[in-house]
Amino acid sequence: MKLRSFVLAGFLFVALPLASSFGQVGISVGFAPPVLPVIEQPLCPVAGYIWTPGYWGYSYDSGDYYWVPGVWVAPPTVRVLWTPPYWGWNNGAYVFNEGYWGPTVGFYGGVNYGYGYSGNGYWGGRWEGNAFRYNTAVTRVNTTVIHNTYVDRNVVNKQVNANRASFNGPNGAKAEATAEQKAAAANAKKMPPTSQQLARQEAAAKDPNLQASKNKGHPNNEAIKSFNKNEAAGAGKGKGEGLGAEAGAGKAGNKSGNVAEHQGQGAGGAGEHGNKQRSPKSAAQGKP
Repeated sequence: MKLRSFVLAGFLFVALPLASSFGQVGISVGFAPPVLPVIEQPLCPVAGYIWTPGYWGYSYDSGDYYWVPGVWVAPPTVRVLWTPPYWGWNNGAYVFNEGYWGPTVGFYGGVNYGYGYSGNGYWGGRWEGNAFRYNTAVTRVNTTVIHNTYVDRNVVNKQVNANRASFNGPNGAKAEATAEQKAAAANAKKMPPTSQQLARQEAAAKDPNLQASKNKGHPNNEAIKSFNKNEAAGAGKGKGEGLGAEAGAGKAGNKSGNVAEHQGQGAGGAGEHGNKQRSPKSAAQGKP
């Protein structure tokens, strides 16, 4: 099965302006988010989808962190990659940095989300023209329908952090953006999370079973399965988001750091752990 939107991507998105920046809601919290749970990455169900790892969001309404399960997502256009959101320590608080789409993978705090997101860049796949190829050494795809694959095990050396810290700062991931990354972030044409991603985050904020205070920072398999099932049913996307969502926690441990083509040009990869959020009231999020 092909991602049909990509066939017309060259025409449909030509007229879309790529804003160099977009509104990011600054969410700050006085206590750290939980560690990234061990999550099994589901098989990529459709050629062209890109893995967006799960992350901890934060809701001012509940005063609690909540888990936003990872999912395979259709990118807003071809030849863009996902930079995961992350929490970073700043002036005595944990601040959420929103994720975004862009021509390269930017800085995401050195947080190791696994399945190609090893803390620096994305090593789970890469764009070749308008087709996305998957590195099956570190990402899982349904090879009965997806044939654009390759194997590069050298990416294991790209791992930045081996721990499961969900934030950047003291007692968390130790990484600083390079001068090159800072310049790229300032000049890159960024696109905000897709409507699917934002809707998923908002739904997660309302699911009590995904709240850290209830799951003790370890969302379980059944809670994630139930969330994915409800999301798929609500969106009428049993084959898209439903199949592309996290299968559950505590199964396949993260495959930290892998894949051989990097962020600079449009690399790909995979690595899972936990990841992000947005908006100050109902579901203010901010990082991994």
